Amino acid sequence: MSRIWIQGHCEFYSNCGTLPESGDHTESNLDNPNNRYLCLLGVFIEGEMYRTSFCPTLDRLKQDHFPHCPDKPVILHRRDLVDKRWPFSRLKDPNNEQRFNANLLEFLDSKNYGLISVTIDKKRHKEKYAEAAYHPYHYCLAVLMERYSGFLNHYNAVGDIMVESRGGTEDRTLKHIYEYLYANGTRYTSTEAFQKAFTSSKLKLKPKEANILGLQIADLLAYDAKQQILIERNEIPDGRTEFAKAISEVLDKKYNRRESQNKVWGYGKVFLG
Repeated sequence: MSRIWIQGHCEFYSNCGTLPESGDHTESNLDNPNNRYLCLLGVFIEGEMYRTSFCPTLDRLKQDHFPHCPDKPVILHRRDLVDKRWPFSRLKDPNNEQRFNANLLEFLDSKNYGLISVTIDKKRHKEKYAEAAYHPYHYCLAVLMERYSGFLNHYNAVGDIMVESRGGTEDRTLKHIYEYLYANGTRYTSTEAFQKAFTSSKLKLKPKEANILGLQIADLLAYDAKQQILIERNEIPDGRTEFAKAISEVLDKKYNRRESQNKVWGYGKVFLG
């Protein structure tokens, strides 16, 4: 079982699944399953390992399959990969697609990182709490921060949180929510626990074009993490492809867990309803 043993600084990359299939943070048309569920996925990686192993290997994988100039990097984006849109049109060749899928699986399986996946049923949450319901994205962020700070404090480590930028007003709101949680804690995690774990009172936001590899991996995995949780909770039928099932097998090795009981639910996988 792959685990991360933190000796120093840890970096955390969060992606809520800005793809339509992964859900979004809005609260309209919640009878549509594509809108009903939101998954916020966090990928955490020890900083030195990220710089010396994770990034160089992923850069080589991208260059091997999608040759490009270094000053114009290819940005991995799940929706474009699935649709085989440029710069991923080489995947229209079944042999190229099979080789890329195999190499991506090997990369995801071999690297040492952790995952925390929080999925919320927005419809059920809104029906249950009405006007007192939390904003779904902010609720998921708070739960992610609780689990990530718990992991860091358990190993006496510190870390950052970086989120993919979604736009002016939304970014400002998200920064405000993070700063509020950092300063005030939550019902289950104290201010002191957050401030001991996180190196900054300010949230880091980067656009997709910044070529942050941690954010790209979170983007690639968010949809499969959401589907896995919903299937295991019997919320949706299992209609996954064999490749998607193989991705899920890798995810199961990487989820944060309570070591003494090897318990993933509540630590690496969380479902909010």
